[in-house]
Amino acid sequence: MSNLKIYNTLARDKQTFVPMVAGKVGMYVCGMTIYDYCHIGHARMMMAFDVIYRWLRASGYDVNYVRNITDIDDKIIKRAVENGESISQLTARFTQYMDEDTTALGILPPTQVPRATQYVPQMLALIEKLESKDLAYQGADGDVNYAVRNFPQYGRLSGKSLDDLRAGERVDVNTGKRDPLDFVLWKSSKESEPDEVKWDSKWGKGRPGWHIECSAMSCALLGEQFDIHGGGADLQFPHHENEIAQSEGAFGHTMVNYWIHNGFVRVDNEKMSKSLGNFFTIRDVLKKYDAEVVRFFILRAHYRSPLNYSDAHLDDARGALTRLYTALDGVDGDGLPLDWNEEHAKRFAEAMDDDFNTPLAVAALFDLATELNKTRSPVLARQLKGLAGVIGLLERTPQQFRQASVGEAGGLDEAAIADAIARRKAAKQARNFAESDAIRAELLAAGIILEDKPDGSTNWRRA
Repeated sequence: MSNLKIYNTLARDKQTFVPMVAGKVGMYVCGMTIYDYCHIGHARMMMAFDVIYRWLRASGYDVNYVRNITDIDDKIIKRAVENGESISQLTARFTQYMDEDTTALGILPPTQVPRATQYVPQMLALIEKLESKDLAYQGADGDVNYAVRNFPQYGRLSGKSLDDLRAGERVDVNTGKRDPLDFVLWKSSKESEPDEVKWDSKWGKGRPGWHIECSAMSCALLGEQFDIHGGGADLQFPHHENEIAQSEGAFGHTMVNYWIHNGFVRVDNEKMSKSLGNFFTIRDVLKKYDAEVVRFFILRAHYRSPLNYSDAHLDDARGALTRLYTALDGVDGDGLPLDWNEEHAKRFAEAMDDDFNTPLAVAALFDLATELNKTRSPVLARQLKGLAGVIGLLERTPQQFRQASVGEAGGLDEAAIADAIARRKAAKQARNFAESDAIRAELLAAGIILEDKPDGSTNWRRA
């Protein structure tokens, strides 16, 4: 039996993870709507499921991890029209930016990255199936809508009852709906919209609604029922609730066995979001902080808990990560494989098996670093680097970490620093100590700290 327990949003409890097929996991995560740069809230979501993906693989599972891209949406159309470019040009550019950001943060690429526009035929087939079961209808305005009240189980995931739901906050009200709770499956084309977003269907030209995309893509790539579905907490209602209604309404059985939702990023006790204007793009943050520091900052909080964003918290994360790297300085591992029977490794695994508890896993790393500082043991160095690597940390040498430049504020490059150190060495040999001190001061002003060694060599690090 698996030791892994997962908090299942649908059950509102931690449950022992039992995959549908022994040794294999199918996982679908709702990805980005591609029309702008990704912000730290997006990074938090992708990081949460990156760690889940990594731990499932470390636990021996063959994981088919699907994270979609929404490349057709009202916001995408609006932005492309404003920019005077095609939808495909806009989405291709911001997909590339997203990939650059996730690579910088050490987020592994999913097994599959489907784009919504590639699965329109599957969406149409699913809508037809819903229509045949009296769960979908075409309104007077041409849109095809889901008949929510014809699916009695609606609200199980979010804990909302049909009687409690009201039109307005999270549902669009239009004259084509029979009930204000109904949601759109297929949007009838508007004359003003680009031809690029108009597909033929039995209901006339149009494009898919947002919710139907994920039902169609997950079914096509993972089957009518699969192990894990995830996303941000804000997707629990209505998006994931609507996915359940669509998929289970169409196929007549359970869609997903374990629903996982990560917590929000908060700034001044408010959720970080574009609508509130209090968001920080990944790119902007990486201009000030090393990408691994950002990764470590996110992993220090449990994926389900709120993550409080501030420069002070990132500065603290940088100091803490530096302590882990410092423990490894001057001690090479013994080259043997990670020993999961070692005390700290057992604690690490127990933490990760307890609903991916990265704060406790990181605590085990710090205890290991404390022992390593005392013993300078190659065995413990191997364990520390190996365990940290499971969650994408400590994958550089201590020197590479100390000398890494950060974003646009990276300052002097390594060649310029090496030249300055060579000039300083020559000045010292010529007993021109004023020149030597001036070069050290210039480097310090540029954020470079020199460390002279007893053997006459000089190391350096960025402040």
